[in-house]
Amino acid sequence: MAETLLFNALREAIDEEMARDSSVFVLGEDVGHYGGSYKVTKDLYKKYGDLRVLDTPIAENSFTGMAVGAAMTGLRPIIEGMNMGFLLLAFNQIANNAGMLRYTSGGNYKIPMVIRGPGGVGRQLGAEHSQRLEAYFQGVPGLKLVACSTPYNAKGLLKAAIRDDNPVLFFEHVLLYNLKENLPDESYVLPLDKAEMVREGKDVTILTYSRMRHHVTTAVKTLEKEGFDPEVIDLISLKPLDFETIGASIRKTHRVIIVEECMKSGGIGAELTASINDRLFDELDAPVLRMASQDIPTPYNGSLENLTIVQPPQIVEAVQKMVALRV
Repeated sequence: MAETLLFNALREAIDEEMARDSSVFVLGEDVGHYGGSYKVTKDLYKKYGDLRVLDTPIAENSFTGMAVGAAMTGLRPIIEGMNMGFLLLAFNQIANNAGMLRYTSGGNYKIPMVIRGPGGVGRQLGAEHSQRLEAYFQGVPGLKLVACSTPYNAKGLLKAAIRDDNPVLFFEHVLLYNLKENLPDESYVLPLDKAEMVREGKDVTILTYSRMRHHVTTAVKTLEKEGFDPEVIDLISLKPLDFETIGASIRKTHRVIIVEECMKSGGIGAELTASINDRLFDELDAPVLRMASQDIPTPYNGSLENLTIVQPPQIVEAVQKMVALRV
């Protein structure tokens, strides 16, 4: 076991998959000689050359379209978005091309590509650099959405995403890159469509993902001291949702709180709430509670920025109130 930072775990995953499969290559802005904006591709160009770690112009729509074409020919491109918000410039290529070509071609083409990079609310990065794109893309057919949250799952999930024959949007949180964790020395791959049971409990199911997993974990430490027993699930797969794990938990606790950093209107939590009500309404002893970011552009001011997202004390209060309603 070796202690590894999350950004290095991602780098190891890319390195191992490039060594394993010569069809894998990386492209994006400053991914080569600079090593990526968060050093996920540092020095890979020295090992694999400039044609497998390809620096591109600042033209997201162009190099994303090129990656789709490369995937159609059998290559496995990994796009790094310097900031995931910039990939809105390539929305057409991701949605109309990457997401749909396997279907519109009658299965004649596979689109094995990964689109990854930093996103989420950082520390005073401003509105345009604090985007959460999961809600933008969850309605696009043909895409898989994955959000990593620890060095261990980041490495295993990225390796699986690279091997998948479908386009995968791989969300990394800008404030998690320096997380440390001991990783196995041997190679491992994790399933893209499975949630992770972070903590088993009986009082309430807390569904979360990405950085909010750690806010929930902080809140749980307080709740445990007060005698509460929450169950915590990291969704990981945002599309498709792992309703086998989610359903089993709700049938046990009969209460659900969703904690996310995405916007409340039309976010992952909105879709999740609708799906829970469709499939598991009779199992609920209380309405599903959504805790999400304010529906405003993220302020630059640090104090205001903190007020826009869910904080651990709010999660503690929500659990206290919901469990107190137990019949």
